[in-house]
Amino acid sequence: MIFYCVTIALLIFIDQIVKFLVDRHMIFGDTIPVIGDFFHITYVQNRGIAFGIFQGKVDIISIATVIAIILIIVYFLKNVKKFNFFERTAYLFIISGAVGNMIDRLLRGYVVDMIDFRGIWSFVFNIADVYINLGVILLLLDLLVKRRKD
Repeated sequence: MIFYCVTIALLIFIDQIVKFLVDRHMIFGDTIPVIGDFFHITYVQNRGIAFGIFQGKVDIISIATVIAIILIIVYFLKNVKKFNFFERTAYLFIISGAVGNMIDRLLRGYVVDMIDFRGIWSFVFNIADVYINLGVILLLLDLLVKRRKD
């Protein structure tokens, strides 16, 4: 269990340090081209949830998110011994990402977003969002592999 707690703490730390650096060294709306017009670091303050929906509803989002995080953690703890490597890794990513974004909502009132792939995606996102998506992808891949075995 210590391994899981340390891993989650490390992932959250990475997410939070990147957000801190962006928040500290960039002005809202600043953009820094990294790879031509394809990839930028762009400072956005997301006061909603995924894809900017529910803008300005931080209180409702925060309550729902805290409940969801608690339920996911409880589910993970109850089933961790049954989970395979991919499932455990997936939940570590999902919990880390959800907590990372929740920290932003509680401390700042918004989530710091900065990853801007203009060439393929019109939304700006952050490392915690990447964690959540990686976790979901791992769960889906695990489910597909299990179905193929059956």
